[in-house]
Amino acid sequence: MEEIESDFCKNIPMHFTLRLAVPEDTSALSDLIQRSVRELQKSDYSAEQIEAALERVFGVDSQLVADGTYFAVTPEGDRSLIVGCGGWSRRRTLYGGDQWSKREDSPIDPKRDPAKIRAFFVHPDWSRRGIGSLILRACEAAALAEGFTRLEMGATLTGVPLYAAHGYVERERTEVPLGNGVALPIIRMEKTIHFAEAAV
Repeated sequence: MEEIESDFCKNIPMHFTLRLAVPEDTSALSDLIQRSVRELQKSDYSAEQIEAALERVFGVDSQLVADGTYFAVTPEGDRSLIVGCGGWSRRRTLYGGDQWSKREDSPIDPKRDPAKIRAFFVHPDWSRRGIGSLILRACEAAALAEGFTRLEMGATLTGVPLYAAHGYVERERTEVPLGNGVALPIIRMEKTIHFAEAAV
């Protein structure tokens, strides 16, 4: 991964730094996730859906951080301010933070299974600056370096345009039950990757 990540980092916009998230980032990541969901997803989901999702589904996934597959983006020169985060997984869980009750943390086989694109969030004040694309390309390169050629995700309605722009296609529309009759619509999307594409 180090070689691919090094080559990839040559294409990072000069005003951002991409790094792996560490356990010490947990509080900042949690704050970012809550603000991102409440502000950027309010045109796609109701307030009730958003609050229920933050309580039961959206949150920091400490397994991704421990696995070294979760990225944080900071403005250049300020590593303490995280303005975007997202990652990928070599485990079966498709979405959900530590509080999600239906996690499946068993490992997957790159020869048979798609890697999971996971938990992308951008600070509202820094949206539409290419941060999501930056993280997505890094995830694709890292997954490819470990032998994965297929990726999948459970995309929020808000995230679908970003992923579609990068070649992900819709496979299934489903809903995540949040309790009390509330559900969160999501879209399962997939993509096949190749070295030349992921390294761009």
